[in-house]
Amino acid sequence: MVVLRATQKLAKVLPPSADAAAESDTALGDWYVNRLIVDRQPLLLLVSARSLLAIVTPAREVRELPKRLPSLVAARLKRLGIAGALVAAEKAAMDPVVVARTADRSVVGIMVDYAKMIPDYLPVGGWDATTLPFVEAKLEENPCHAAGPADSVIFPDKATPSLLSSRWHAA
Repeated sequence: MVVLRATQKLAKVLPPSADAAAESDTALGDWYVNRLIVDRQPLLLLVSARSLLAIVTPAREVRELPKRLPSLVAARLKRLGIAGALVAAEKAAMDPVVVARTADRSVVGIMVDYAKMIPDYLPVGGWDATTLPFVEAKLEENPCHAAGPADSVIFPDKATPSLLSSRWHAA
């Protein structure tokens, strides 16, 4: 099971589920989602609570996001170069998807940082949905929690394979 944590902007479109107090049992933990506008185009920014890996996707059919989340995550992990067996294990563990409100201000802060960076990677009037993986690749190299001690810095492109490998190779 995975928890999809929607920001206040998306609370009306993605209301919390009845069992919203649950915790994710996936390697990447809860997924946070926010809606943002770049170049007058609505986008969804999703961020893994544990690895801080970002997914940027057009904001279409937002109500269907809980159904699409496992496929979005699997496609993102493939773009990152994660082994097929690990992708399949993570995707299988994401059933069911439970919607809840945000719970970790730290992850929300990372989302704010990412939202500020995204327009810098997208030229005004010169991008479309096929450009978004480029933005994701830029975000995955970004050090997170860099103001703290060196051992608490998270690089999403390094943390994601490590978390997946330790969770699913141990299983």
